[in-house]
Amino acid sequence: MDKLVGSPSEAVADIPEGASLAVGGFGLCGIPTALIEALYRAEISGLETVSNNCGVDDWGLGILLGARRIRRTVGSYVGENKEFERQFLSGELEVELVPQGTLAERLRAGGAGIPAFFTPAGVGTQVADGGLPWRYDGAGGVALASPPKEVREFEGRRYVMELGIRTDYALVHARYGDRHGNLVYEKSAQNFNPLCAAAGRITIAEVEELLDPGQLDPMDVHTPGVFVQRVVHTPGIEKRIEKRTVRRADA
Repeated sequence: MDKLVGSPSEAVADIPEGASLAVGGFGLCGIPTALIEALYRAEISGLETVSNNCGVDDWGLGILLGARRIRRTVGSYVGENKEFERQFLSGELEVELVPQGTLAERLRAGGAGIPAFFTPAGVGTQVADGGLPWRYDGAGGVALASPPKEVREFEGRRYVMELGIRTDYALVHARYGDRHGNLVYEKSAQNFNPLCAAAGRITIAEVEELLDPGQLDPMDVHTPGVFVQRVVHTPGIEKRIEKRTVRRADA
């Protein structure tokens, strides 16, 4: 029952080349910084990440991206990372863009054991019809495009079938966690973390405050320990703000 491991490096030590990872966070909020840095130090490459976005150029998943450790990524928003744009357009990175709500539901479905579901999001677009560039050839052409998806009609409305997502590993960040793997996320840092935690076959959680079993009120738990295989204590983790917007001094 005690799932505590000694360090982030120990927690990710068995992640192999080419593994798929569901990574929690939204922008730079709630990202598993310590686990990402441990993966970077381990020099693991060929990774496939599933995350709302891919960090920024010098933080979060952007660190792995800049070191050419990510082969493919599935996400919703990629507009804050110039190196991401360069790799994608040059054909170095495969990218599957997914509507944000669809991505959340694909992760939730995977974690719940649901192989597929139907949604109206994307019907009548390349999301359903296929043809979205997944990988460019480096010369302006498309080397790999998304395939068409099944579309059905229910009660007079068309829906596209989307597959649930299961990954080899999941990396998440929690404000509180106990040795049994029960997790509580703080405010908006909850974002994609519970969904990713459920979608990973092996889920690794970094926690800011480590508690003993029984200290968490069961009613407060966001991710039950049954979904978590490893817990690592990471107090004092650095947190960054993606963008600061302030008024001009003379405003």
